[in-house]
Amino acid sequence: MIRFDGISKRFPDGTLAVDDFTITIPSRTTTVFVGSSGSGKTTLLRMVNRMVDPTSGSIHIDDDDISTLEPVALRRRIGYVMQNSGLLPHRTVVDNVATVPLLTGVSKREARAAALDLMDTVGLDRALADRYPSQLSGGQQQRVGVARGLAIDPNILLMDEPFGAVDPLVRSELQQELVRIQKDLAKTIVFVTHDIDEAFLLGDQVVILKTGGRIAQVGTPAEILANPADEFVDTFIGAERGRRALSIQTVNGKEVVVDGTGRLAGILRSPTPESGRSA
Repeated sequence: MIRFDGISKRFPDGTLAVDDFTITIPSRTTTVFVGSSGSGKTTLLRMVNRMVDPTSGSIHIDDDDISTLEPVALRRRIGYVMQNSGLLPHRTVVDNVATVPLLTGVSKREARAAALDLMDTVGLDRALADRYPSQLSGGQQQRVGVARGLAIDPNILLMDEPFGAVDPLVRSELQQELVRIQKDLAKTIVFVTHDIDEAFLLGDQVVILKTGGRIAQVGTPAEILANPADEFVDTFIGAERGRRALSIQTVNGKEVVVDGTGRLAGILRSPTPESGRSA
């Protein structure tokens, strides 16, 4: 569990990035911070591993006040995945994944073996193990980044717009991979995005932020869609454009779902026990 209590952050230039932010992030679930530029979402994320320290307030991981913990040691126990993968260009794929375990004293043989297993976990062919980042596609680089974030088997995984720099098709594939990985590994994931559709797809808990890290609404995707807190949320999730207002029509004897603009959104099927995501 991660708990933010009255967190504020004012940078030296006077910018108030976060103002009195309080929330609890449940263990073994995915919480998504979503908002436009200036909403403080990345600042909040980086506070969890002390890349940024708050001006006031406290953050606890379980019972530990992280301000009392040594920053480097804290970072080495928390996975971190960034937008442009952040891979070391002079190291091979397998050595990139093994970086943090090696820093914590794991033997090279053990770290490389675990890295190969993680390549399987994130859907990377082991034939890529000895290639360098420049020899990979953008999607492959991001998978390496996710594998590296998981390499120390962290309880917490921070993800800062990790799929924002790839094309829409690859982004969709990576999103589905993350859903699968989370189902298998059950990490406490804090995910940052500016894309509400991505937030609703991935998040068990979605936190919609206004400028300055002020919370507009917190809830499950279903709760937010069913009851937007105010006009700001209603606009942010796209309800005013009819994207979320779905209805059923019958076409050639089959029921289809269309959005408020009349565009096809999907085909209506009966739910199965395996369908959907657990909250």
